[in-house]
Amino acid sequence: MSTDHPQISDFCAVGVNHWEASINVREQFSLSDDQVHELIEGAKREGIDSLFVVSTCNRTEMFAQDIAPQELIRLLVTYSNASLEEFHNYGFEKEGERAVEHLFQVTVGLDSQILGDVQVVNQVKEGYELAGRMDAVGSELHRLMQHVFRAHKRSRNETSLGEGAATTAYAAVQFAIEAFDNLKDKNILLVGTGKIGKVTCKNLINLGAEKLTLINRTRDRAEFVADKFNLQVADMEKLPQEIAASDLIIVATGAQEPVVELDDMKPSILDPNFKVMVDLSVPRNIDPEIGDLNFIDLANMDFLTDVTDEAYRKREENIPLVKKIIDDELTDYKNWLSKQKVVPTIKALTSKFDNIREDEFDFFKNKISDTDRDKVENLTRRIVNKIAAYSIEHLRDHHESEEVTKVVNDMFKLETKANE
Repeated sequence: MSTDHPQISDFCAVGVNHWEASINVREQFSLSDDQVHELIEGAKREGIDSLFVVSTCNRTEMFAQDIAPQELIRLLVTYSNASLEEFHNYGFEKEGERAVEHLFQVTVGLDSQILGDVQVVNQVKEGYELAGRMDAVGSELHRLMQHVFRAHKRSRNETSLGEGAATTAYAAVQFAIEAFDNLKDKNILLVGTGKIGKVTCKNLINLGAEKLTLINRTRDRAEFVADKFNLQVADMEKLPQEIAASDLIIVATGAQEPVVELDDMKPSILDPNFKVMVDLSVPRNIDPEIGDLNFIDLANMDFLTDVTDEAYRKREENIPLVKKIIDDELTDYKNWLSKQKVVPTIKALTSKFDNIREDEFDFFKNKISDTDRDKVENLTRRIVNKIAAYSIEHLRDHHESEEVTKVVNDMFKLETKANE
């Protein structure tokens, strides 16, 4: 059977995620925006022209078309800080339909640490859109992503998967509540006012937090969030003093190195009081050694879960419904992909008919008055289009049959160009 048309087997996925890799391993594979950009540029230089990267707190994964998984793994290791040995110990590779199903499950939140995670779809979109801006998404992958995002939208509209504050930010606040019972009288410090920081801030306020201070490298951004909720803002230089004055410290920045270091704990060590510290960043933004201090309860992304939450159980009931939606969308995509086999024949057929029409029109046009020429051209074009439409419909209806395509090619002596 000819394989010059796109197939589901052309896709693959590789990466590491929270299921197998602990946070210290995921840090090595984590890619900054600049590294993702460099990776895609490097891939394009090697002739790989349809891929994108998803890099989040819990996963660094690559999805691609028309490339062997080994090549993707090599790219990931080259542009991250990880080794090939680490990938073989903790990574995964999937090909064909398994890779595509994985992409669906990641995007809708079935593969997330927090079931139904409402943030991961935006992270997938960001990775896909970055690759798109770099002209690194082929037409088949682009079409696949339309089905993937539709599956996500349907999972939210047709099921209850997205209900119950399914975010890591919510899980962080739940972790804090388990430690303190009540947040109302606790001094809370939030370091980082990006997307996750802002969501965490809302969750804290919704759950009764009143004494909340924000710190951000760019003070203006912290003040913008603080003004919305009437909160305090402190300078980054005051970080050690603010930590010492706080009961709960949550850090969520995009920094590639620790923002809170052991030195920042000196005032706290001099006057030790029990503190909960939560690091929502990968790479980690709180030096892990801080967790060795006997008055600190330090949690990172690996500690956060929502399995004990009642909202989780309600979301869990929706898993079969969401899997059915994924199956529907994947089937639709495979049908579309299958029809692409006849696209070169359809293009060649319409081109052949149009050439015949133009040749005949050129022969007769000098015998037709100027006033009638446009009418005749329009008439002949409509006749040709109607005749072609029957052949095109027949080809699409029998797109699985190599024999039907061959008959049409032979009948009209077509010269098709694969993957045109």
